[in-house]
Amino acid sequence: MKAICTTCGVQYAESRNVPDYCRICADERQYIGLDGQKWTTLDDLRKEYKTNIQVEEPGITSLWMEPRFGIGQRAFLIETRAGNVLWDCVSLVDQATIEYVRRLGGISAICISHPHYYTTMIEWSEAFGNAQIYLHRDDAEWVMRPAPCIQFWDGELKNIAGGLRVVRCGGHFAGATVLHRPGTAAGKGSLFSGDTIQVVPDRRFVSFMWSYPNYIPLDAGTVRRIVNAVEPYEFDRIYGAFPKMTVTQDGKESVRRSAERYLRAIAGDSTTPL
Repeated sequence: MKAICTTCGVQYAESRNVPDYCRICADERQYIGLDGQKWTTLDDLRKEYKTNIQVEEPGITSLWMEPRFGIGQRAFLIETRAGNVLWDCVSLVDQATIEYVRRLGGISAICISHPHYYTTMIEWSEAFGNAQIYLHRDDAEWVMRPAPCIQFWDGELKNIAGGLRVVRCGGHFAGATVLHRPGTAAGKGSLFSGDTIQVVPDRRFVSFMWSYPNYIPLDAGTVRRIVNAVEPYEFDRIYGAFPKMTVTQDGKESVRRSAERYLRAIAGDSTTPL
C-alpha cells in the first residue's frame, strides 16, 4: 500500500507495512496527532472526501478538500498559453477533478512551496501524463515517495513556461518558495505564497513562522531575507495557503508593513526598522 499520513496528508512510497511514524510530522515544525500516528489511503479518501473547486479569477482556480483533511490547504491551477501549472497539492486526486482539469487543458508542470504540501504529488503527475514536478533541492530529504518525474532545482529562482517564476525565500523550510504570476489581478500581478508568507485572517497582513502549529517564530534576518526575495516582483494580490485567505489588494505593501510589524514585535521595540 501507499500510506497517507492523516495529519499532514503526505503519501509514502509503496510498502507492505505502514511506516512506524510520519517523518514529516515527527519534525518540530509539525506534530504527531493527539491520537497517535494514523494512516489512510487514496482509495479511502475517494470514498469519504470531495474536491471543492473555485474560480478565483480568469485563469486561476483553487482546489481544496471537503471535509477538511490534513493541514487543510488549497492548491491552484494556473492557466498559461504555454501549459497549465499546479501550484501546491492536496491529497485527494479524484476522477471528477481530473476531468475538470483536463477540460481546462490539463497540467504541464507541478510546483510545490514546501514539504507539508507534497501530499500525493506523484499521483497528480501520473494523472496528467507524468507532468514534471519542480521542487527545491534544499528540501529533497523530505520527499517520501521518490519518482523520475521529480526535478530538483537549485538557486534562488526557477522560471517556468508561461512567464511564471518560482522564488526561493527559505524560512519555513530551507527550500520554501513562492510563485509569482505577472498579469493577473487586473494586470497588477499575483503572488502564491503557500506557508512561506502566510496570509492571516485579517487579510490586510501576512506573517512568517518556522512552525505554525507549534508557534515558533522566525528570526529577524530570515524575515528580512524573505521580504527581499519578493521585492523585485510586482503583485497586488496574495493567494495564501488556505481557502478564502487572500490579500485582494496592495499585496506588496502588505508584505512590507507586515514584516515591519513582525520585527517590532519580536524585538520589543516599536522603532525597529525593516
